Amino acid sequence: MIRIASKKNKYTYNVYHVVKAFFPNEEIIQKVDEKQEPLVTVELPGGSCFSLASGTVEEKLEGRMFATEEEHQQAVKRQVTRFLYRYLEQQTGRGLAWGTLTGVRPTKLPMEKLEEGVPEDEIIRSMEKEYFVSHEKALLACEVAEREKALLSRLDCESGFSLYAGIPFCPSVCSYCSFSSSPIEKWRDRVDDYLDALEKELRALGKMAQGKRPDTVYIGGGTPTTLEPDQLERLLRVIEESFDLGHVLEFTVEAGRPDSITAEKLRVLKNHPVTRISVNPQTMQQKTLDLVGRKHTVKQTIEVFYMARELGFDNINMDLIAGLPGETEADMRDTLAQIEKLSPDSLTVHALAIKRAARFGQEGRTANLHEEISRMVDIAYEGARRMGLTPYYLYRQKNIAGNFENVGYAELDKAGIYNILIMEEKQSILAAGAGASTKILLEHPIVKEGGKEANLIRVENVKSVNDYISRIDEMIERKGEWIWR
Repeated sequence: MIRIASKKNKYTYNVYHVVKAFFPNEEIIQKVDEKQEPLVTVELPGGSCFSLASGTVEEKLEGRMFATEEEHQQAVKRQVTRFLYRYLEQQTGRGLAWGTLTGVRPTKLPMEKLEEGVPEDEIIRSMEKEYFVSHEKALLACEVAEREKALLSRLDCESGFSLYAGIPFCPSVCSYCSFSSSPIEKWRDRVDDYLDALEKELRALGKMAQGKRPDTVYIGGGTPTTLEPDQLERLLRVIEESFDLGHVLEFTVEAGRPDSITAEKLRVLKNHPVTRISVNPQTMQQKTLDLVGRKHTVKQTIEVFYMARELGFDNINMDLIAGLPGETEADMRDTLAQIEKLSPDSLTVHALAIKRAARFGQEGRTANLHEEISRMVDIAYEGARRMGLTPYYLYRQKNIAGNFENVGYAELDKAGIYNILIMEEKQSILAAGAGASTKILLEHPIVKEGGKEANLIRVENVKSVNDYISRIDEMIERKGEWIWR
């Protein structure tokens, strides 16, 4: 067990995540004690203890000028993280690939620097020196930021927006899943009621957004192709009738599970302006699919992929997960070899959170699981490069036990723009459906509680399908208070 005590709450996030990255299998207890003298103390297994006095930090910052007290406090927080990182590096004899960067957006720093005109080599040196990021990860972050910047330049951020519609149903719920989705059979008799509510919300959003046009449309979930062909047709028709799609750069339907995809459903998608779909195996190892509750076969994945190609889909994404229960590096290499034969247009590689993996049979592997997943991520990187796919977006999972990243790879003109928007928050996203999160970029910042200014407002829909159906008018009204304010 590890005990963390912080003098101020603002230190807790970074301290916890740095410690957890070094000790992914240890239970951590943390508290805030404003009366303690050290800024932070960390008691490690075996009795060693880190203690950092405020005077030590201020000495490090001596001579530096800060425009505001908030800027000064941010610098203090960074120094606390740096001191702790160096101590843990000494204690364990190893570093972390992403160094002291603990947020979900490791490309944020290089993106800001690129927008300021800072040369890439200077950004890389800064990431290595100031945040202890490895040279390989600093290169990756800069490469992704460059591509994100180029793709985002195509958007109309002033009069455009992105549209999301969520279908919270799946053929079955995978044992590692943390999304708001339910087995379709449980809700079969309420799907049309759900679509009634979703249609009402989409049409209302269309009226609110008059005079503006979507740059991207994304139908996700869950698994949208759990809908019947006529239900898919209805959803797509409502979107076309409610929004001006004349300038859409990308229209994605996350078809997802191969056991939910049929030729008839693919023809429905093809009859509408859908430009990009996903066929997501997660792994090409049948033993793993059976173990985690994916009710489809490797053969089905291959058959569905070729079916989509034959019907004319020329932008197909596939998702993989590194670190699924029982899988080895050899399994990942075999999965990549099979994916390479299919030659998808983009590949998204996720690292499974260890804290969830432990629930289904990973307990005996936790000592080496961190290293295994890291190697699997590297294997996927090599495989994507062999397929001619380059990284275009990158994010980290929040509140996980590992120091991993999730990366999207794509051919030059097949990158998923919406994926970037989710992370970079450069454009408003209007979202409809149970659990959907609308993000509205305000023209003029507002002052929030505590006196801080904010130029982005989130409006969350309820997650429960029943509540969404019964409270749809409330969901619409809440958005209407902010959209194009």
